[in-house]
Amino acid sequence: MEKFVITFVSITLLLADCGTTTARQATVEQGNTPQTMGTEGWGIPVEHVLEGGPGRDGIPALDTPVFTAAENTGELQDTDLVLGYKNGEDVRAYPHRVLDWHEIVNDELGDVSLAVTYCPLTGTGIGWNRSGDKKKTTFGVSGLLYNSNLIPYDRETGSNWSQILGEAVNGKLLGRKADLIQLVETDWKTWKTMYPNTRVLNLDTGFSRSYGVYPYGDYRTNHDLFIFPVPRDGRLPSKERVHALIDGKVARVYRFRDLIAEKMVRDKFNGKEYLIVGNGDFIVSFELEAETASLNFQYTYSGFQGILTDDEGNEWNIFGEATHGPRRGQELKTSRSFMGYWFSIPAFYSTDIYGL
Repeated sequence: MEKFVITFVSITLLLADCGTTTARQATVEQGNTPQTMGTEGWGIPVEHVLEGGPGRDGIPALDTPVFTAAENTGELQDTDLVLGYKNGEDVRAYPHRVLDWHEIVNDELGDVSLAVTYCPLTGTGIGWNRSGDKKKTTFGVSGLLYNSNLIPYDRETGSNWSQILGEAVNGKLLGRKADLIQLVETDWKTWKTMYPNTRVLNLDTGFSRSYGVYPYGDYRTNHDLFIFPVPRDGRLPSKERVHALIDGKVARVYRFRDLIAEKMVRDKFNGKEYLIVGNGDFIVSFELEAETASLNFQYTYSGFQGILTDDEGNEWNIFGEATHGPRRGQELKTSRSFMGYWFSIPAFYSTDIYGL
């Protein structure tokens, strides 16, 4: 692994307050640790915690998200990536084109209080449960980054959290693990075909943003462009999107090209057995426990909800829910996993690559 590589970039961040758009130059330099942040009480190397530019809440989280029916979202392209979540019959999609500008959505779906967290610099979309210890909180964008990754803060205690590590790294809740809620990342065409009754995060957010314009230029496709210092691992192209399976301090990643060929992989990782399912449009994974490990699964996805069947006659959807068959109503155990740019995974975890 290479040493920290720093690209000195002057990037124009388009910020807005309720309809007024202004431009602000944020020049990134090595070691620009915020002077007012303090160095005590951090669970990560504080010298690598950097200011992202806009400051706390300079990128506004969405706290009262508005949704619209799928047929009323003509501005979304079929190839636009979305993060999807399903709670019973309530199905929702959170487009990247909105998350690129807001990074956090605090949402309510029946009995689930969900924080959709998305870091456009690492390409990681991860769901967190906002209800902990019987106290409900909301998350905001702290304006800080660690290894180029989003640091949300919770408004109940003011604690700072690492998105990719999934834990509080500073403040009253230091060391507390996030309660993950599994999201599915795929393109809009795939999602709306699977779930035509989905509702979609409306672009009318109350903020003036150019939601049709990606705010970081060619960052997504330029494997050599880094706005902030981060360790780099040359085994894969830096911005290749991969599925990361996490267990403790280690990770294994799965590539789209592997799933395009195989569709389904049963793999043992760190002493546990997993089922990884995907194609060119999505990758999801589930941990197989004693009872489900005995099932023989087949990939049967044909564009609708079901993606798997098994030798008992059950059908399973993309969230691991049995929708037909004798196990109807049961669920496969959710893995600790998410999608992201390759470089972001070994920056946080000791990482190996499936098939290599």
